[in-house]
Amino acid sequence: MAGAPQGGAEAFFERLVLAQHRQGLDVLAVIRRDVGRAARLSAGGVAPVELPFGGPFDFLTGRRLRATLEAFRPQVVVAWMNRAARYCRAATPSSRPWTLVGRLGGQYDLGYYRGCDLLVANTRGLCDWIAAQGWPRQRLKHLPNFAADLAGAAPAALAGPRRILAMGRLHPNKDFPTLLRAMARLPGDAHLSLAGEGPERAALEALARELGLGGRVDFLGWRQDVGALLAGAEMLVVPSRIEPLGNVVLEGFSASRPVVATAADGPREVIEDGRTGLLVPIGDDAALAAAVAALLDDPARAQALAAAGRAEFEAHHAEAPVLAKWRLFLDAAARIDA
Repeated sequence: MAGAPQGGAEAFFERLVLAQHRQGLDVLAVIRRDVGRAARLSAGGVAPVELPFGGPFDFLTGRRLRATLEAFRPQVVVAWMNRAARYCRAATPSSRPWTLVGRLGGQYDLGYYRGCDLLVANTRGLCDWIAAQGWPRQRLKHLPNFAADLAGAAPAALAGPRRILAMGRLHPNKDFPTLLRAMARLPGDAHLSLAGEGPERAALEALARELGLGGRVDFLGWRQDVGALLAGAEMLVVPSRIEPLGNVVLEGFSASRPVVATAADGPREVIEDGRTGLLVPIGDDAALAAAVAALLDDPARAQALAAAGRAEFEAHHAEAPVLAKWRLFLDAAARIDA
């Protein structure tokens, strides 16, 4: 996995690798150099191999990756997103001593995955998109993500009498400007805590000032204490324009918090509108504000949504059911004639 230091797909890679190790699988994690990720994996018993995974003139990573894989002798190699897939393809000899699997978390350029034997996607909608690009259905598998079980976390001290939480990279895809505009429509006792970092932070802070939100918005930076943040909030809001899955939605379910989200691809697949959460149109700050206000004004309804979301998490997005699906998939992948 050669992704960024932070991000939902990167965080799930860590959770999956560590859970598979605890389950007894013989797992080797090969990652782009990152002190924090290496420390977290090592603390969980999976000492990673760290490689540069640089640009087109990085000739070292390919040779070292191939030597690492040949020494480990895996049955299955999972390439986690684009850059890893490019390097894994180059490191896989024509004799194919292992099955090469590409794992996608969005509508990526499938050119990176040429030469993969199988592809894995984390939503059914993404599987449909991949198949529509011409990838054979029989070589494609849907495997959902799981979130950590956050029940019972001690609450973080969040500001405000009515505490709304949003989390994610401060990037245009997450559309936090729409959330800030929705906040300006809500009563003055509603307070937003926004956990995340990214290139949009300065613009978001400026917009908050322009909207007169003053002390009603806290920018928390990147946080690892997701369970504590959710425990300290009354609800989770996910305003994304582009969200292939939305691990944060699963975390909200896990923590028994009502979730209000825009109807991007991932939330629309995971949330049953009106039962496990509320969906609103993308980019519609008025609709977003109305949905948030409805739950603030109706605690019983908010609690019912939270309970249904928790049940959905336990059935489909907790560690045990997802690990079981991964185990069956890997067992089958190890037996295919690549």
